Amino acid sequence: MARLPYVDPSDAPEPVREVLERVPPLNIFRMMANADTAFRPWIRWGAALLSDLSLDAALRELAILRVARLTPHAEYEWVQHVPIAKAVGVSDAQVQALERDEPDADCFSPDERLVLRFTTEVVRDARASGETFEAIARLLSPREVVELLMVIGQYMMVARVMASTEMEIDEPADPSALSRP
Repeated sequence: MARLPYVDPSDAPEPVREVLERVPPLNIFRMMANADTAFRPWIRWGAALLSDLSLDAALRELAILRVARLTPHAEYEWVQHVPIAKAVGVSDAQVQALERDEPDADCFSPDERLVLRFTTEVVRDARASGETFEAIARLLSPREVVELLMVIGQYMMVARVMASTEMEIDEPADPSALSRP
């Protein structure tokens, strides 16, 4: 059982209720709705990260899955993002390699391995090494580098909310329902 209550849409303030009626009925949304004044902007932020970036969607999802695997107690994030990752072209072999903590596996391209290394360093050390940063800056535009950092930061935060509140894991949502709530 979660350590905090999930917001019941019928008891929520009208702006929160309106959003909860538009998004899939996932525990993460009902938990985050406890922060009612930040909830709507957070939903818009999450939607932007899932649909409005220049960063390649498969690279985004590889980074999210890497964050989930590097964060203790982040199973919820993993369960929700595996179908999203597959929907944007991440292969079963890549998902399995990340599940086994093998970000250098042969199933990843050199560019994908670089994004995974960058993500690992940012999660573990708060910053990428000089060598990794220089390499990612050659691969991605400045906009894409900042977007990748935003994705990493967002999913680190979400993983910590999930872990700290001990949310129950939902069945994965339809990936198409998450891009524009």
